[in-house]
Amino acid sequence: MRTGEYDRYDRIRGVLAEAEEPLTAREILALAGECEEIDSPHRVATVLGRWAERGDIEVIADRPYRYRLVT
Repeated sequence: MRTGEYDRYDRIRGVLAEAEEPLTAREILALAGECEEIDSPHRVATVLGRWAERGDIEVIADRPYRYRLVT
């Protein structure tokens, strides 16, 4: 993966690491604060989907989808 992808993931991962419960992409975006590389819930979901394929993120298929770190 590209360096930018790792930067986005690190920022998102930090938000998830502090969360007490699974979060939606919109909630993650709000908690990530202002960041040019994370500019929409769609971008958050895309990044997390890629990392879920690696087994680092659990995707909870609900409406809306929720995400949490695999520990």
